[in-house]
Amino acid sequence: MSDAGTTLEESTSKSALSTALHVIRTERDALTALEDLYETDSVAQDGLNNAVSVVSKSVSCGGKVVVSGVGKSGKIGMKIVATMNSFGIKSAFLHPTEALHGDLGVIGDNDTMLIITFSGRTAEIFALLPYLPPKLPLIAVTSHTSLSTCTLFDSRPSSHSILLPAPIPISEVQSFGVAAPTTSTTVALALTDALAIAVARRLHLDPSIVFQGYHPGGAIGGSSVLQSIPSE
Repeated sequence: MSDAGTTLEESTSKSALSTALHVIRTERDALTALEDLYETDSVAQDGLNNAVSVVSKSVSCGGKVVVSGVGKSGKIGMKIVATMNSFGIKSAFLHPTEALHGDLGVIGDNDTMLIITFSGRTAEIFALLPYLPPKLPLIAVTSHTSLSTCTLFDSRPSSHSILLPAPIPISEVQSFGVAAPTTSTTVALALTDALAIAVARRLHLDPSIVFQGYHPGGAIGGSSVLQSIPSE
């Protein structure tokens, strides 16, 4: 029993809940800031519109989205590949290190590259860039809010460079005392989800029909099967 009349267990539980709520609020605030950015900033708006157009064109021409990232950003990349494929937006994940050991062959003539890197300075990504075809459209999801500050595009033609800004209002070190990707990956996840849904709506009259066709399993698949059974 503590001096305040609470047990150690109760005190520990309150501390855990306080920490959890702080994380949730911080990530919520970052998503609100992201929404505000894309509502008001022309660079962000142009980037998103261009990304939707470029990806839609790639898929319509028989190409795909090649997504790359390292660490937690790579995990977000794998998730968006899965989401895009479930909407018929052909996608593949390319690890930048494996790319230099033969996996570059996955990149086709009509493809678009989507790179996720919060810092915009990931060494493995920079090692990959010189080997990308010059005409390959490159979309970058990064904390940078201006093409001029994002060195990922320094050696790329501006006509094939698309920035999707994904900054966070407060650094993870300031928020949580550790630089673990948390708020930054939440923002990247939301933004790439937004891209996937926007492209799906550009490509398909009814994205839900496409999604159901590619998702026959699990609770989602079971629900769509039940909905398709006519009532007697």
